[in-house]
Amino acid sequence: MDELNDVYNELIMEHSMNSYNKKKLENPDYSEIGHNPNCGDEITLEIKLDGNVIKDMAFSGHGCAISQASTSIMIDTLKGKTIEEAKEIIKTFIDMIKREETDEENLKKLEDAIAFRNVSHMPARVKCALLAWHTIEDILNKR
Repeated sequence: MDELNDVYNELIMEHSMNSYNKKKLENPDYSEIGHNPNCGDEITLEIKLDGNVIKDMAFSGHGCAISQASTSIMIDTLKGKTIEEAKEIIKTFIDMIKREETDEENLKKLEDAIAFRNVSHMPARVKCALLAWHTIEDILNKR
């Protein structure tokens, strides 16, 4: 299990430092600011749809390694998915962080986002990991 945690930690660090998802989209369909007043993390999430499919996503802003990596990995996970698939994945991620979802089969749909599983044991970091996920949830619920 420790080796797995090391892999997850490397993934989080890699995404927090070198996020290729941190950019601006040209003419996004939706743009939403997510803000965590507790620690000052603030992101702007942009999304481009192709019908019912998330064609592209990007983010800008600043925050701690957890919020930046969570946002980047979320984008990788949700890009190319339908709105319905995305909503299901978002709910699974939020439930995993709240420790309400522990079924390994269900967690597989999170792909690399499962790397944040241990954040549920760090109450101070939960909001950091969830910032982008709540922001995309707001976008998808508005449309």
